[in-house]
Amino acid sequence: MEENKSKTEINRQNAGMDKEMKRRIIMTAAGVLLSGFAVGMFNASAFGMDPFQVFAHGIWLYTSLTFGTFYMLLNLAMLIGVYFVDKSKIGLGTFINIFLLGYMVDFSTWIWDRPVFTSSMLTRGVLLFAGVLLLCVASSLYFVGDLGVSTYDSVALCISQRRKWKFFAVRVTCDLIAALTGFAMGAVLGVGTLVSAFGMGPAISFFNIHISEPLRYGTRGKK
Repeated sequence: MEENKSKTEINRQNAGMDKEMKRRIIMTAAGVLLSGFAVGMFNASAFGMDPFQVFAHGIWLYTSLTFGTFYMLLNLAMLIGVYFVDKSKIGLGTFINIFLLGYMVDFSTWIWDRPVFTSSMLTRGVLLFAGVLLLCVASSLYFVGDLGVSTYDSVALCISQRRKWKFFAVRVTCDLIAALTGFAMGAVLGVGTLVSAFGMGPAISFFNIHISEPLRYGTRGKK
């Protein structure tokens, strides 16, 4: 009898783990797709994008590829470096980011980059605000899903862990280098870049607590 109870409990735990993994995969995919959609809104607002997107768009301007294809190739190149430095940072979420985000940016930019949305400072400001908010929700889903980080995120993580430097300082330095490099190559650098670099942390923490962690862990809460 006790053995049957033990097996039942194990099966129940395994079923719960399977359900949580499915939720994590859905959260990760949704986070990446919503991030791409948010970046398209940043593009249309013309107020600047997050630092890595400024960097990527700056290089992309010198190619004849669609942004989705270029973004995939850029991240695959960075993935090689991450693999040799610390492959533990690579997971399913890394590949979802590489193969989906750039094409979602293309699609979202196509939707929003129209005169009806971009003809006035007011509508552009609304696009920027909505894009920042959506990016915070998306980042929260992606981070709490915890199935691997993007190649760009892994750069600051690897440096801070190997050099024993504070992650915040390393991330800000990486963001500044990425943003200034992209700007020098012709990408738009603006208030959206500053907001995304310095102002998203508290909002992401809020969404972690009120949206993403309940989605992943349910009523049992985060362990």
